[in-house]
Amino acid sequence: MDPLSLVGLLLGVGAIIGGNLLEGGNLAFLLNGPAILIVLGGTLGAALLQTPPHLFWRALKRVKQVMVPPKIDLEKRIRKIAQWSALARREGLLGLEDELDREPDGFVRKGLQLLVDGNEPEVIRDAMELEMDAKEQQEVHAAKVFEAMGGYAPTLGILGAVLGLIQVMQNLTDPERLGQGIATAFVATIYGVGVANLVFLPIANKLKAHVRAVTLGRILIIEGIIAIAEGENPRNIEIKLSGFLE
Repeated sequence: MDPLSLVGLLLGVGAIIGGNLLEGGNLAFLLNGPAILIVLGGTLGAALLQTPPHLFWRALKRVKQVMVPPKIDLEKRIRKIAQWSALARREGLLGLEDELDREPDGFVRKGLQLLVDGNEPEVIRDAMELEMDAKEQQEVHAAKVFEAMGGYAPTLGILGAVLGLIQVMQNLTDPERLGQGIATAFVATIYGVGVANLVFLPIANKLKAHVRAVTLGRILIIEGIIAIAEGENPRNIEIKLSGFLE
């Protein structure tokens, strides 16, 4: 659980609402159905038009990582690689076959399989880096869906403001509809800018941070497996990989 994400969202929304109240504003004024429909509906529509279905669904599935980030224990991985290295020195690379069945991570299993099969270090590196880069690009594209929504939302807010002003101009003689038009005009802009900067863009950046963390963990795995393939001393491998720790 990442409590800072929840705290950040609540703090951002609370600051806006609190500032509005301190200035004498009415909270009910911010609750405007047409403005919500224009901004959120328009932003979602633009995102659906831009994004292939499989990528859009992947992006939605990644939202949970904002609150529950992937667990990446670099110290544990370093210890595991050191153990693999010691086992390989005692029993040879074939001694790592049993580790394949116990390893839950598909990327790590692929590296171990390449290692056990006796491939050259450069062959192992090329194969693993190719998969790592492909997975990284897929996850970055998913994050960019929210980045795009963060770009559309303010523009849709402006569109809502223009529509509200058009309504105002058409009903200058009707005070009741005049007030509704002005409310839609200004509140739509607030929604557009607010949802972009408090929700969509932060989600995109948080997901990109998780992608970088996962990629760092995979780079560590690659370097560790290559070191084992080259026959390095387990202690030296552990010291070398400790450079990945903060």
